[in-house]
Amino acid sequence: MKKVFLPLIFASATTLVSCQGKGKPNEPSSREEKPNTNYKPAFAGQTRITQIKTTTPYQVEIINRSLGRPWGIINLPDGRFLITEKTGFMNVISADGKNITKIEGFPKVDSKGQGGMLDVALDPDFKTNNTLFFSFSEPYGDGNLTSVAKGKLSADLKNISEVKVIFRATPSYDGDKHYGSRLVFDKDGNLFVSTGERSDKQTRVYAQKTDNYLGKILKITKDGKPAPGNPFIGKSAYKPEIYAFGIRNPQGLALDEKGQLWDIEMGPRGGDEINLIKPGKNYGWGDVTYGIEYNGDKINNGTTQKAGTEQPVYYWDPVVSPSGVAFYTGNIAEWKNNLFIGCLSGEHINRIVLKDNKVVGEERLLLDQKERFRDVLNGNDGNLYAITDSGKLYRISKK
Repeated sequence: MKKVFLPLIFASATTLVSCQGKGKPNEPSSREEKPNTNYKPAFAGQTRITQIKTTTPYQVEIINRSLGRPWGIINLPDGRFLITEKTGFMNVISADGKNITKIEGFPKVDSKGQGGMLDVALDPDFKTNNTLFFSFSEPYGDGNLTSVAKGKLSADLKNISEVKVIFRATPSYDGDKHYGSRLVFDKDGNLFVSTGERSDKQTRVYAQKTDNYLGKILKITKDGKPAPGNPFIGKSAYKPEIYAFGIRNPQGLALDEKGQLWDIEMGPRGGDEINLIKPGKNYGWGDVTYGIEYNGDKINNGTTQKAGTEQPVYYWDPVVSPSGVAFYTGNIAEWKNNLFIGCLSGEHINRIVLKDNKVVGEERLLLDQKERFRDVLNGNDGNLYAITDSGKLYRISKK
């Protein structure tokens, strides 16, 4: 990847990097990194797949450097960006990245650790009702929890009103990690919500229990009720909002071109996963993982496969710490329908090529930027966008 220094006319607004798809000579490959375990994958191609390279020339621009602590990014219908800020509000950013206005009126958040104002989604009828849905870590009871709320955005995009919490992922817990918290609407106008199991060993067990909302993929209506057709409606041992369970810390959730739901979640030390989420299925966390404890101990005696649990489509060891994700439908033909993943500890954007729901190629983009990429966006304009923990907004476009 070769840096090109552009005329100073661009310097005040952007930094551009010209990328020819060649990669850096010293770019690390997942096959060269030492894994944490000697666990064997369940099938060929489940990990350490062939590294690929983009051949289409593209450019990388930093179009804003002052976003604070961003977490989620979406487009408004007119091309502006709506970006959440962990401390408890959202920003509206102009399409060129130059102008920022603040939206106020949100409920109090618990922004310690991994908490705060988290994801945001437009109501499918946003153009007529100006309604936003958002997730946040809400102070509640003796601790906090992942909550989903909705409210009406003012015409000048400066305030939100009629705010109502429609769902709380109980039980609350006095911790500051693993809120999960991505939001995705399906074609029928129902909302998928991902929740984490809150990290600690005493809450980990909740991921396998179905009488609570921790470590789950949920599906609810716009009023926070169980979505019609949910797999556990009417079953006494299950919360009816549960769509799938056995989840650890799912900070990535997206629908592909076929309408299939994909969850990308952080594992422990090793064992980050890509999962194809199907209704009623158990994805194993707490009982099954390709990772180990942070202190090096095995989890459940090193169990990587178990009857009644789903295998990940793909896993990483060592981890990349995947966060927000998007399926690309933009202007670069060879990227069409590829899965793009913002990676935190991995400090790159991960490009995954899928064929018949299997991973057939992986590419690590923007390694030279050395940024923790928190979320990615398939932009309305056909470009790929990304936000970083350092407060930057990136645009990746075809040259």
